[in-house]
Amino acid sequence: MDLFEYQARDIFEKYGVPVLPGIIADTPAEARAAAEKLGGVTVVKAQVKVGGRGKAGGVKVAKTPDEAEAAAEAILGLDIKGHVVKRVMVAAGADIKEEYYFSVLLDRANRSYLSLSSYEGGMEIEQLAEERPDALARVEVDPGEGLDLAKAKEIAIAAKFPAELVDQVAPVFVTLYDVYVKEDATLVEVNPLILTGGGAILAIDGKVSLDENAAFRRPEHEELEDAAATDPLEAKAKEHDLNYVKLDGQVGIIGNGAGLVMSTLDVVAYAGENHGGVKPANFLDIGGGASATIMAAGLDVILGDEQVKSVFVNVFGGITSCVAVADGIVKALEILGDAATKPLVVRLDGNQVEEGRAILAAANHPLVTIAENMDQGADKAAELAAA
Repeated sequence: MDLFEYQARDIFEKYGVPVLPGIIADTPAEARAAAEKLGGVTVVKAQVKVGGRGKAGGVKVAKTPDEAEAAAEAILGLDIKGHVVKRVMVAAGADIKEEYYFSVLLDRANRSYLSLSSYEGGMEIEQLAEERPDALARVEVDPGEGLDLAKAKEIAIAAKFPAELVDQVAPVFVTLYDVYVKEDATLVEVNPLILTGGGAILAIDGKVSLDENAAFRRPEHEELEDAAATDPLEAKAKEHDLNYVKLDGQVGIIGNGAGLVMSTLDVVAYAGENHGGVKPANFLDIGGGASATIMAAGLDVILGDEQVKSVFVNVFGGITSCVAVADGIVKALEILGDAATKPLVVRLDGNQVEEGRAILAAANHPLVTIAENMDQGADKAAELAAA
């Protein structure tokens, strides 16, 4: 779960990371009041979970409360890379002398943590990594050992910080790592980390991504979710503990097991090339079980997507037999009743496959077509979606 900048700022402050005061505002009037409270020069910043806000006009400096109000008026409602601004943060201004970059992230490939740091900040890190890779220090952080002050100094030196700044930035690196570990994050990033004219180190723009797999031990993270921005179908799937991701296509996908579902997406996309470019509409993994309740919940989510024209149910019976899956499909259609209006192509394989297919054949539901294999099922589902 990606956080908004103001949420990252609040977490940083809780752990003692040096940050600037900031107040959120949902209206121009609230932005004016925030600027009056903060006093002096302020910066009005769009709160969207995407980069490039400044170039899109989503960050404006305001010297007076009037200017802050006008800036909020211009920013609120702005579309930034498909994200509509509904909230701004009014932050205190800073006398920026130098800008740096620091982040800690999960390195899945090496099963470790990775610190990225640079004495040169204030720009897109991808651009820096491509144009001047020598300016970006990549230092592995052993999760078992963590990031102490000695390690932080090693990172600062590798990032080419001058000797006189190493002792200043290293403690901030340690605190940011503390945020990363204690909040179960997969990314903690500061760009830029600044040196002010007065010699202070401040984190003035932070990004934090939290590991949703740790939600069971971080119930407080639920309050950080942006319910208004959550896709309603994904929210409904989450209520039923379904692994669902909405995509931009016309063939709904239900499978058991992430690997099988990913393969199904590829096969449907390939088959769709022969039927006008039809594509998968979602990723939906119902897991190891396929009871009537789970299947009904999955179908309910997919059928609620107006873009879906057909559904491909691709299940391999392992621990759960195809008999249980077939029973689940039949009963799910009974549960949904008139809500089930789109054709289903069902491919079963594995444990008790013949018995499972027989159950579907006996039910003879007008919406269900039985496929012998995955390629046939994908092609039929694409054909029905294109019809």
